[in-house]
Amino acid sequence: MRQTRIRPEFVTFAPQVLEPGVVYVSMEYSTVLHLCCCGCSNQVVTPLAPARWHLMFDGETISLNPSIGNWSFPCKSHYWIERNRVLWDRPFSQREVELVRIRDHRAIEEHLESRAVPKEPPVVVGQSWLEWLKRWFWR
Repeated sequence: MRQTRIRPEFVTFAPQVLEPGVVYVSMEYSTVLHLCCCGCSNQVVTPLAPARWHLMFDGETISLNPSIGNWSFPCKSHYWIERNRVLWDRPFSQREVELVRIRDHRAIEEHLESRAVPKEPPVVVGQSWLEWLKRWFWR
């Protein structure tokens, strides 16, 4: 049975048995877990991270962005969770799924690259401090 509403439950660890209609949020592990809202009983894991899903909590309701696309499940369900409501979206074609996966992979790579520690430029023998500073700060 397709769900139209969910109930958030904040936990440290996921329970052994997941309840339909409950979205388990572990802030300690930056993970959101629930059973697919289409009723197929597959477990959906959404890792919270800058290049993945974002969780909004207003004190009563939760929202997850971007949408949940269960492309690997037989149901291929696609929905949004917004203020405890499940908003159903159209299924994606295989080509659209591939494009989303490419975009997601790039977003993760860009995020990881942005966190990398910049390498110090090598100091060339005989190079003045001013030249070194220019190379370091004005690339």
